[in-house]
Amino acid sequence: MIHFADIPADMPVLIAGPTASGKSSLAMEIAGAQGGVIVNADAIQVYANWRVLTARPSEADEAEVPHLLYGHVPHDGEYSVGRWLREVRAVLEGTARPIIVGGTGLYFTALTEGLAEIPATPPAVRAEATARLEAEGLAALLAELDAATLARIDRRNPMRVQRAWEVQRTTGRGIAAWQDDTPPPLLPPGACARLVVEAPKAWLNPRIERRFDLMLEAGALEEARDNLPMWDPAHLSAKAIGAPELIAHLKGDMTLEEAREAAIVATRRFAKRQRTWFRARMTGWERLSAADL
Repeated sequence: MIHFADIPADMPVLIAGPTASGKSSLAMEIAGAQGGVIVNADAIQVYANWRVLTARPSEADEAEVPHLLYGHVPHDGEYSVGRWLREVRAVLEGTARPIIVGGTGLYFTALTEGLAEIPATPPAVRAEATARLEAEGLAALLAELDAATLARIDRRNPMRVQRAWEVQRTTGRGIAAWQDDTPPPLLPPGACARLVVEAPKAWLNPRIERRFDLMLEAGALEEARDNLPMWDPAHLSAKAIGAPELIAHLKGDMTLEEAREAAIVATRRFAKRQRTWFRARMTGWERLSAADL
């Protein structure tokens, strides 16, 4: 059980953890005990068109504790770690104590270690990268990256590979070289409390399954139906776990049970990637057991 006395009440709190691990509930507990504003650190919960499927905080939670950076981006909007950092900087410059919670490890790493100021990718380059990824697969993009970048990125993650290729194509420099020129972080380790919720596979997988069923009961399929007319798999908002599967069901390409099973498998795989990131990149963070929260 977490002891709130161990968390300085005048210091920003960062809470990272895999999906369905209970980190949002922990943020609510800390805010209730010590005060503060909850700030989103999830790359998909920023989108306005998904609330149920992305497990965004409920309207009741938002009424109880102030929440920022949730659902403020349109379905077809672009979003990046750089934009998130700019928005978080504005929060840090305010008067409220932030409790930053989410599962996007890159956001936390950029916040506490700094982010390279890489120029934006032109739309034409992004379109070229997307077309090549779809036509030729990951291997084609990986083959054109420099050795330092290949050693640093997750080569199984299509989004990370495409981003690295776009940077190299746009700037003529590998993303690793840009990262090596990183400016100082917004929140260095000594300026915040850093918590990682650990959730082993055997504990988390049943929760993932139960939570997806609860999402269906709460209207996730209806939410997907609302998204169907504007659905575009190229939009970043389409990366919501479970969205492609439910859309496929609505288009008649799979049964609801098949969509459910595929979404649960996708969520488990996503949680595995999150746990891998937290182990590799957050070695100095305090560990909390999800089972004890």
